[in-house]
Amino acid sequence: MKQIYYSLLTLTFFACLAVSPVHAQDSGYIYGKITTIDGKTFEGPLRWGKEEVFWTDHFNSAKSENNNLQYLSRDQRHELEDRHRSFGEGFVNWLASSISYQVDEYDHTHQFVCHFGEIRSLRPFSRNRVDVILQNGKKVEIKGEGYNDIGTDVKVIDAELGEISISWGRIEVVEFNEAPGKLPSKFGEALFGVVETYAGTFTGYIQWDHDERLTTDKLDGDTEDGDLSIEFGNISSIEREGYNSSRVILKSGRDMDLRGSNDVNSENRGIIVTTEKLGRVDIPWKEFKKVEFINKPSFSLKKYTDFKNQNQLEGSVVTTDGETLKGRIVYDLDEEYNYEMLQGRDNDIEYFIPFGNIKKIMPKNYDYSNVELKNGEKMLLGEQQDVSDRNTGVLVFKGGGDPTYVKWEDIKEVNFN
Repeated sequence: MKQIYYSLLTLTFFACLAVSPVHAQDSGYIYGKITTIDGKTFEGPLRWGKEEVFWTDHFNSAKSENNNLQYLSRDQRHELEDRHRSFGEGFVNWLASSISYQVDEYDHTHQFVCHFGEIRSLRPFSRNRVDVILQNGKKVEIKGEGYNDIGTDVKVIDAELGEISISWGRIEVVEFNEAPGKLPSKFGEALFGVVETYAGTFTGYIQWDHDERLTTDKLDGDTEDGDLSIEFGNISSIEREGYNSSRVILKSGRDMDLRGSNDVNSENRGIIVTTEKLGRVDIPWKEFKKVEFINKPSFSLKKYTDFKNQNQLEGSVVTTDGETLKGRIVYDLDEEYNYEMLQGRDNDIEYFIPFGNIKKIMPKNYDYSNVELKNGEKMLLGEQQDVSDRNTGVLVFKGGGDPTYVKWEDIKEVNFN
């Protein structure tokens, strides 16, 4: 009898091991409480508009101001302005939309990007402006012009009411909390797979056409027999055929060619893969070859508690003259924390890498930089401001006084602790 008891106990133990990864995945969903302007509360899993649903999804907006510009002299500001003007008319047009220069006023704000898991609360105070409190208590005032994460409806699956969509104008505050290990109800399962490109393969959680990321989301397309809308949970693979159609194979083995929709042709906005150690990669249609979906992910979604360590950037800057400056770092006159993102391209594939994953950045030429990650991987990234001569330089705070400003062309390498 005792032997049978221990056998049953062993079977129960291994059964728990078998199901625990699936349960643990539920803690990767965005979860929180929404309080409306008249005091009503709704709590449960959240979906931002028709898109974000996981803690690793990005919250996009723009910073309202850049206080770091106070550390530049008037001459340095004018030099920066003249330097950017030399990039050509196209860049000047971009600059005019981003920067307002006057003798006594210099405003250079950047995009604000972080994982939803970095945020403690969001409080709208107008249709386009929001106070964000991060997990470390830091308050950031952001604006939403040009970004759909501000001003959108937010869906919540309330335990008593079921799914409800709350309009942005009704929201007083959104407070984020750790999700239970097992949710009684959710929007769908995460899409996970291997994406094959002309530059290599990427494995991770997938956002198709920048939107669809759940098994319950649908792939739209036309066939010779009629229009189709197929749940991603039924799809085994998608392979690009030219620019205007795709071959879709279902898990049942059914095979079909789809066209006529931005889900399956060159109008596709890109396939985003959230990898385990690198960060996020955004693959344009012309670089995409094939995706194979996998039922059992090889790594779990990050939990809310995985984002609690939000620290200022620290390290050293080595100049082209051989001087080494050590202290707190503000990169590109803007990025100050390890949760902020370095953006760059390689073979038209765009990378979004948290600064916390980066060991070293070494400018190579006017358009590219060598980037070394803390896991040892090395990359050559370019075209974006963070890694090209459009970079506005680095501040190094060596003590309690004013920082040292280092222009991009004077940087040999930036090392992060």
